[in-house]
Amino acid sequence: MNATDSISLDDDNAIVVLGIGNVLWADEGFGVRCVEALQSRYEFAPNVRLIDGGTQGLYLIQHVQAARRLLIFDAIDYGLAPGTLKVIENEDVPRFMGAKKMSLHQTGFQEVLMLALLTESYPEQVVLIGCQPEELEDYGGSLRPSVKHALEAALTLGIERLQAWQGAPQPRRVPLAPNEAVTLPSLALEHYEGGRPDAETACRVGDDRFLARVPS
Repeated sequence: MNATDSISLDDDNAIVVLGIGNVLWADEGFGVRCVEALQSRYEFAPNVRLIDGGTQGLYLIQHVQAARRLLIFDAIDYGLAPGTLKVIENEDVPRFMGAKKMSLHQTGFQEVLMLALLTESYPEQVVLIGCQPEELEDYGGSLRPSVKHALEAALTLGIERLQAWQGAPQPRRVPLAPNEAVTLPSLALEHYEGGRPDAETACRVGDDRFLARVPS
């Protein structure tokens, strides 16, 4: 399904694949980049929806409530070596989402899961594929090599899970139109990385593409 489609709350087989995080802060964008890559490489059954959850927090509640099965990709600080993947399932997911918060989006999403429980609209199965980040303090930066390498393994794990859930992943046959992409074309990984100045001309604690200049 494309980014503008929706899954009905009445769909008993709804599968939601959710990438959360902030692509502007280096490895914080891991989850979003996973969903972006899945969409660009694969097609899925009509009951599967891919969502760039960004940092929307409680605004994601409707998607969690709609899901029978929920697959989450996110950067999680497990205290492990950078690029290490860890798969968490079901009742353990809310605990790990809030164990060591790296940003406000994790606080918000932990609340989303708890609210879904309280409203008795919680998915039957929840899987979190989390990656230990290497660098977060690089505004305008992209995934570090260790995390970008881990992304490929995370996609394999995700595809295996979606196959088991009968999400019918198949290699993409028809290229995506720009308005179908889960992420804005200007923020797509290749375009985003290609537009950043090199380290000699761009401050690595900020990026001129995102910082407003105050006239002197």
